[in-house]
Amino acid sequence: MFLEIVTPEAVIFSSDVTSVAVPGINGEFQILNNHAPIVSVLTSGKVRVDAANASIDEKFQNRFNKENDGKLSFTINSGTLEMKDNKAIILAD
Repeated sequence: MFLEIVTPEAVIFSSDVTSVAVPGINGEFQILNNHAPIVSVLTSGKVRVDAANASIDEKFQNRFNKENDGKLSFTINSGTLEMKDNKAIILAD
């Protein structure tokens, strides 16, 4: 699936990914390829991305951490997620 993470400043991540886990208002949930369309409100927490070949723009690399399991993580305060047609967009604050 294709994932974009958009903040008020810029699009900070844009790449094909295997999965993404997000902090939903009712708990963390994960989205995989071909997930059904969904729109969800996100709360503060970590967005965890499984992307083997993702490249992050140099000016945004400091906003991401590499977890022990090899996934990238990005901390948000709040946001929304939309998944449709195998494309996920996270509007993060």
